This record gives sequence, structure tokens and C-alpha cells, in this order.
Amino acid sequence: MTDAASPLAQAHEDAGLICGWRFFSDTRQCVQAVTAPSAAQWLADAAARSDAGRRDFLWLHFNLTHTQSLRWLQRHAGLPDVFYAALREGLTSTRIERADDSLVAVLNDVNFEFNFDSADIATLWICLDERLVITARTQPLRSVDALRDAVRRGDSPASTAELLEHLMRTQADVLVKVVRETTVRVDDIEDAILAQRYHHPRAHLGRLRRLLVRLQRLLAPEPAALFRLLQQPPGWMGEEDRRGLAAASEEFSLMLRDMQTLQDRIKLLQEEVAAAVNEDNSNSLFVLTVVTVLALPINILAGLFGMNVGGIPLAEHEHGFWIVVSIVVAFTVIAAWLAFRKKRYRD
Repeated sequence: MTDAASPLAQAHEDAGLICGWRFFSDTRQCVQAVTAPSAAQWLADAAARSDAGRRDFLWLHFNLTHTQSLRWLQRHAGLPDVFYAALREGLTSTRIERADDSLVAVLNDVNFEFNFDSADIATLWICLDERLVITARTQPLRSVDALRDAVRRGDSPASTAELLEHLMRTQADVLVKVVRETTVRVDDIEDAILAQRYHHPRAHLGRLRRLLVRLQRLLAPEPAALFRLLQQPPGWMGEEDRRGLAAASEEFSLMLRDMQTLQDRIKLLQEEVAAAVNEDNSNSLFVLTVVTVLALPINILAGLFGMNVGGIPLAEHEHGFWIVVSIVVAFTVIAAWLAFRKKRYRD
């Protein structure tokens, strides 16, 4: 079951809820799927009793393309205005910031149907506090889908901050796979270039480089934003949660360095391909120049002897034709020798 097609989302399509989970932090083992009505009831009970959110918390994942999702969030979730402002602005630049006692994050991830195109990148909006984690997207994302699978297999974070840490680690794992698959493609292109059997390497290398450039531009601010957040975390975030988020940020930074290294490698391959193309163009221009030079003597002599005027030399000579041919051949051989000697010295 993927983020794109969920029976739970189909059963509760009126609220735009893709999936919902209730985590029991005291046992660390119990996790329970929730529906939109049961989540609304739980949030109402938690608001009425201040201790309700200290023993367990919710993770609700919404599809923003559904018209009822925002209405449900505004009615039941009690999220800060900064989260709704981020949704209205539609900004895709990565950021993580505090809003009173909540955290609002804008993260970027690859689409579930990722096909190595720079357009296959979408945004995930997150808002969390001590008792609630809200994630919302407009397109299916690989990281969220991988996290859902982990929860189904028994992964039960003890806090909302730990759930955010798991999401960041899952995001880093997905991007590492993207970098590895891109590396394999670059290896194949490089081998084909060295074997001189790749006909359109510039287009494929440019496509991969555009993907990495956009990923790096969107993802590079994430470690720095998280580092600034950890300097002044909310009061409900414990020391263990801070260490886990810091470790996840370090892993993410390493992934970004690998991405930069691969991007530099693609740039070098592009320069090598450009040099090969320039060399081919230079050889073609040289051949054209040589042909023009070799044809120059015969064209000049043909023009001179073709003038319909008197006094043309050798016109009455018995062997005049062969004398002219010999002169043309001699000048052509001299021109060819000069041209190829210059090319030999240049090489």
C-alpha cells in the first residue's frame, strides 16, 4: 500500500486524510490506526484534559488536493497561523521554525513515481507539538510512504520529535538511494563515452545535473535550519530528542556532500564531452579547409585558361593539356604537404 492509494484514505475521503496513527509513548510498542472522526474526538478530549497528550500522540497525514482537508485542520487541529500561511504562500524553500510552542517545517522530497526528472520533486508541510504531528502534501512522496511502512512494521516513536527524526532519516535514506541510482547512470554514461559509443551524452548528463542542482538548492538549507532550531528548542523537546535530531542532521549533511561530489563529477564529464565535440568540430573544419585548399589551384588555372581571350599560353602546344595538368598536380601536392605538415605539428 502506497501513499498514492490507501484504503484508509478512500474510506475517509471526505476529510482528505491519507493515514492516521496513534502512538502510545509509555509502551513504545503499541500503535493504532485512527480515522478522521476518531482523530477529531481524540483532539477534542486532549484539549479538554491537559494531561491527555502527555501519554500518547497522533500523526495525521493529509492530501491537500482534497477540498475538505484544510477545513478539517482548521476545525479540529488547532494549528498555528504560521502553518496556514506557509500553505497559502506555497513556498518550497526548506525551513524549520518555531511558532509559539509548535514547530512548522517545510521539507522537500522526491515524488513516489520518481523518474529522474527535476520536476519530480514535491513539498511536504509539517506542523507538530507535544501531542500532534500533522503532515500534508499535494503529491505522493517516497519518504512519507517509507515511514508509513515502517510504522506498520512496528516502528513506534516515543515522541513527536522522535517521529520527526525518523522522517528526516527516512528522507535521507531515500535521497541516498537517488544519489546511488544517479551514480550508476553516470557510471554507464562515462563508460559509454570512453568507448565512444554514446551518441547523446550531453542531454542525459544535463538532465541528471539539473536534478541534482535542484535537489541541492531545495535541501541544502535543511541542516542549517534544524541546527538553529536546536539552539532554542521548545520546552517539550527532551535532550534525547535533541541529540537524535542533531544526528539526523549530520547524516543529511553527509548526503548533501555526496550529492555535491556527484554534481562535480557530472560537470567534469560535461566538460570532457564538450572538449570532444570541439575537437570533432575542429577536425571537420580542417577537412573542409584542406579540400578547399586542394581545389584552389585547379580552380584558379581553370578560370585563367577558360577566359575567351587571345594569347592563352600553350593553346597551340601539342602537349599543352598535360603540361597544365602537371602544374595543377604540383601545386596541389605542395598545398597538401603544407596543410598536413601544420596539422602534424599542431597534434
